[in-house]
Amino acid sequence: MRGRGKDRYGIGSERIVINRQGGHVAPDTVSLRYFLVLAQELNFTRAAARIGIAQPALSARMRRLEAELGTALLVRNTRSVVLTTAGAALAESAPPALAALDRAWDTARSAAAGELGTLRIGYSLSAGAETAPALVDRLIRGNSGLEVGAVPMATPEISPAVADGRIDAGITRGEQPGRGVRRFLLRRARIGVQLAQHHPLAEHPEIEIADAAAYPLRLPDRAANPVIHDQLSALFRDARPHPRFHTPAVSFDMSQRDLRDGVTLAPAGEAAATAQPAGLTWRPLRGAPSLTIHLVLPREQSPLHRRIRAVAKNLAHELHWLPD
Repeated sequence: MRGRGKDRYGIGSERIVINRQGGHVAPDTVSLRYFLVLAQELNFTRAAARIGIAQPALSARMRRLEAELGTALLVRNTRSVVLTTAGAALAESAPPALAALDRAWDTARSAAAGELGTLRIGYSLSAGAETAPALVDRLIRGNSGLEVGAVPMATPEISPAVADGRIDAGITRGEQPGRGVRRFLLRRARIGVQLAQHHPLAEHPEIEIADAAAYPLRLPDRAANPVIHDQLSALFRDARPHPRFHTPAVSFDMSQRDLRDGVTLAPAGEAAATAQPAGLTWRPLRGAPSLTIHLVLPREQSPLHRRIRAVAKNLAHELHWLPD
């Protein structure tokens, strides 16, 4: 036989069993709130006017409330209303109980709106300079009940991690393949090159693709992001002579030290211009297509996922990430 211990919510099992042969059930909260107004006014006419209902309806509510509790709460006469001992006790103990109930409703509504919970976001390193921090900041500032954790991940791992629930959302460069997810375009960015400030091409506001192809070009390892690797290398497919591509030993070097030779160029999106190491700059490539950044969510979405989508959509609009 199962014991009467408390469940995980701290509720004793015997407290949630309704005795059909005369057990007491908590009154409806509307009648309880009406009673508290009446307990303040001690006058049915004033209380009914304050609530906005007819006096007979208020009287009927109070009689039903007393019947549910099995005791008198009020002593009525033609001139006044007086609280009984039980009525005074209820008037004192009900407000904090109702306040706790209101908080429970608010918590439930916040959870239903995706404003409560723990959110795990995975992002590719290249999205960590600007896009991911902006989205995380907006999610935190707009939802005090939301805990957000963001971690850099290898780009090919992000969509599978979203699909199987290891993370709640992902931010990737390019429309990465993967099943069980939905991708939403979050940002379009011009393609350009990072280069040393003393590089011969740095004096130009825009660089021709053919001119860039005359110099050594650093590309990310294809295994790290096949979609972006193929898109960047395709820019120079028709260049003659064929450009010299190389992949650095370090997959992501914050110092970009290989560009400081004043010769090597690194194709990159314009977000790179916002976080340039000293001595480097960024220039757009004339006629190059845009890079894309996508928000990745599971195909079956919870209120929390829909909240992320709404916040991301508003942020993209405000920061002009998706120009017309």
